[in-house]
Amino acid sequence: MVLEGKVFKFGDNINTDWIISGRYKFSITDMKKLAHYLFEDIRPDFFKEIIPSKSIIVAGDNFGMGSSREQAPWVIKEAGIVCVIAKSFARIFYRNSFNIGLPLIEADTSSIKEADNIRVDVDKGTITNIKTHNTVKFNRWDSFRKELIQCEGIIKYLKKHKDFKI
Repeated sequence: MVLEGKVFKFGDNINTDWIISGRYKFSITDMKKLAHYLFEDIRPDFFKEIIPSKSIIVAGDNFGMGSSREQAPWVIKEAGIVCVIAKSFARIFYRNSFNIGLPLIEADTSSIKEADNIRVDVDKGTITNIKTHNTVKFNRWDSFRKELIQCEGIIKYLKKHKDFKI
């Protein structure tokens, strides 16, 4: 599995209220509409910057900290973000993301810059800058995480397999 896109860089400790403001979480229930407010409080007009299916969020430590509401990973996915790469993720955000089919990569993001175009090879465990060919390695997903992403989340996984593979 190979993912490609333009980098949109964020820092450390990006919380779920910055991903999607609490003022919208309950008044807008359509995730595609809610995605229009993605990162509005820390990067106004972010939704207008992204290129659906060709944009990657890159961040530092502890991405997705804060509340455990699933709207945060959902709006990222519905906005057409290819994947999120961070040094580390809040555990509940990590779990919610894989459960809905949003790919997350844990890697050293310090050498990845805003507007870089990168290629993420999930099978090889590499992130490559398309222009400079600089490469960052990461721990590859286990087969279960990979299949969750290929099935687009846990619900479709269970529909396909009727149970968890043991």
